[in-house]
Amino acid sequence: MIMKEKFVRGKPIPEEKKKIVTDFVELMTNNRTILIASCKNLPGLQFHDIKKKLRGKALIKIARKTAVNRAIDSIDKGALKNLKKSITADFAILFSDLDPFELSGLLVENESAAKAKKGDIAPEEIRIEPGPTDLIAGPAISELSGAGLKVKVTEGKLEIIKGAVVAKKGEEIKANIASVLAKLGVSPMKVGFIPIAAYDSKEDKVYTEIIIDKRGVLDNMRTMIGKSLGFAVSIGYAVKETISYFIAKASAEEKALKKVIDTKKLIEQVNVEEKVVDNEISNQEDTKEENK
Repeated sequence: MIMKEKFVRGKPIPEEKKKIVTDFVELMTNNRTILIASCKNLPGLQFHDIKKKLRGKALIKIARKTAVNRAIDSIDKGALKNLKKSITADFAILFSDLDPFELSGLLVENESAAKAKKGDIAPEEIRIEPGPTDLIAGPAISELSGAGLKVKVTEGKLEIIKGAVVAKKGEEIKANIASVLAKLGVSPMKVGFIPIAAYDSKEDKVYTEIIIDKRGVLDNMRTMIGKSLGFAVSIGYAVKETISYFIAKASAEEKALKKVIDTKKLIEQVNVEEKVVDNEISNQEDTKEENK
């Protein structure tokens, strides 16, 4: 591959930099997916751990934005150039033959728990549940109380007797909350490669909404299935999932109707018997009158 740019600011491009761009061009040409991921605040230990776990599935590279942009500009693929818009600071670039969403799902699965720091944004609602702690009675009492927790001393250690939500989803975590979470050993944050955008050479498309939350999707599907069953029942839609309900309902209604019919028959029978009795009484009275 011949470089389109041989000079930068009037100076020849160093061979080592040209080699980096050439290698990127080769990787972009020979892989289905090119994924840009944020690695901001990702500790080196987790970086190498994830890299090891993805071995054989994806290749992770770190490079300067200019080198990646030059490589993209050197390739004649229509939609690939749109990937440049998603390249920001602190990024890694992943190459894989997996489709973009499968690769993104692997990155989400390999996120690690991390302690919260002041200024972090809560990814989910953070709730502290009641229970014993390893904290010794002392200054920690006021710290936990300041976070909205009710505590008592049990055998010299603090016990949370009433929990609380200490941070709502999307809320900035305050310094005192971060301190309490650390003391309680709660790690609510996630660190890992955060998918930003990916190019799929098979479809010649750039995808920007590629964070796959498998657990959230499954929970949502369960909720939707539950709602769909209720909706199907309400409109009388008969399928194998609803037919047992309709049969049970029909059986219950049949029993209720039988009770109504039996009750009606009983009432009619009582009315008939009352009429017979009334007639007999009336006849007896008429006979007495005649005998007089």
